[in-house]
Amino acid sequence: MLDALTLDQIRMFVTVAEAGSFRSGASRLLRAQSAVSHAIANLETQLGIALFDRSGHRPVLTAAGLALLEDARAVLLKVDFMKARARGLGEGVETELSLVVDTLYPLPVVAAALKDLRDALPAVRLRVTTEPLGGPLQALRDKRCDLAILAGEDFLDPRIETEALQPVAIVAVAARGHPLARRHKASLSSRDLADHLQVVLEDPTPLSQGRDFGVLSPETLRVGTQDAKRALILAGVGWGRLPRWAVERELADKHLVSLAASALGPAGLAHTATYLARRTDEPLRAAAALLRSALQRHALAADVPAVRRKGARGDAVR
Repeated sequence: MLDALTLDQIRMFVTVAEAGSFRSGASRLLRAQSAVSHAIANLETQLGIALFDRSGHRPVLTAAGLALLEDARAVLLKVDFMKARARGLGEGVETELSLVVDTLYPLPVVAAALKDLRDALPAVRLRVTTEPLGGPLQALRDKRCDLAILAGEDFLDPRIETEALQPVAIVAVAARGHPLARRHKASLSSRDLADHLQVVLEDPTPLSQGRDFGVLSPETLRVGTQDAKRALILAGVGWGRLPRWAVERELADKHLVSLAASALGPAGLAHTATYLARRTDEPLRAAAALLRSALQRHALAADVPAVRRKGARGDAVR
């Protein structure tokens, strides 16, 4: 009887489980409630188990239903991936390619990869934007981009396929004239940092609602872009954390001073993992595949500590 299972039944099971009722599930599927109820009843008969407890006002997953839910989701993901791959094999080079990059990720690496793509496929129109925190993942969820680069491990999704790129060094800094800069050679505690305003990035999405990453000061100035954060820190408004690649010149010219904040990593330095990401239900077409290879190649060539290339977990501080 198990051979008689259909993808339609499995999709109905997952949809009802996620929607919380047969009525809501049927609405999402644009199907009659009676048809959905009948299909799931048949599925239960074929499996020989009850997937839902229907004794209450709303159906509740049984222990068996809960155990099989992840298997059902995995089946649907595999099917979506197969369909996407088939579409990709039958299609030519895309005319446009969109990439959303986390603001922490080194733009020189992105630029080098995009140059490789332009040299190989000059007719492909490119669109590149940068967004902080949950922005790149939300762009993928909303299908606003073909590929995204995520930073940290707080914004992952089982429907999004990820591949590790290189970790990014994040350094705590303050302007040369800031009070904290006068103590840059001394180890700074959390209390030392909390006495001064911290400039932090604000998530443009609801994905981190109620959470802060690496915020130590009770007084904060929240901004929407990395450029604004960098400008305010350079002006001495407050201290904050920035990707080291973006402030190498300012650190060399001593316009910015790195802070030995032990609470934020050894000598105030930490590393954040980064990932190239794409939707599993969309095909990886020719231009996207070329850009993916170029990003991986240039990421490997980037100057990062060898220990971090072994997959060490990075923090997601901003």
